[in-house]
Amino acid sequence: MSNQQSGFTLIELVMVIVILGILAATALPKFVNLKTEASAAAAQGYAGGLNSAGSINYAGCAAVNFPAAAVTGKCEKVAKCSEAGKLLLPVLTILTPATLPTPTVSNAIYVIADTVVAVGATTSCSAVFGDGTNVGVPFTYSVIGA
Repeated sequence: MSNQQSGFTLIELVMVIVILGILAATALPKFVNLKTEASAAAAQGYAGGLNSAGSINYAGCAAVNFPAAAVTGKCEKVAKCSEAGKLLLPVLTILTPATLPTPTVSNAIYVIADTVVAVGATTSCSAVFGDGTNVGVPFTYSVIGA
């Protein structure tokens, strides 16, 4: 009479555990660096939003022939890089410190040089997205004077 057993041997089970350990060790560094990637994505999101809002605002101002005062819902006056934040909802406060704070405040936007923009002119603004580190995440956006 032959007694046949079914199941896994101890060696097979140990090998599966070792392979799972190796896979976990190679995947862990990818998950550790998610904060840096999230901060970079947030900075690029702000840049895209500011670029789009500036273009839409300029079109609205052109439609009402660039009035001397802001026209609610159509045209907001934008004369400096730091004023682009009012084009977004909710309004984005763009800080203009003389020097970048160390460390940067998380989720704050700091403009490097608050450049003046003439009506109809486009300028590139350099800014830093605060992520709690000493340098933050640099990004650029365009402002069209209106």
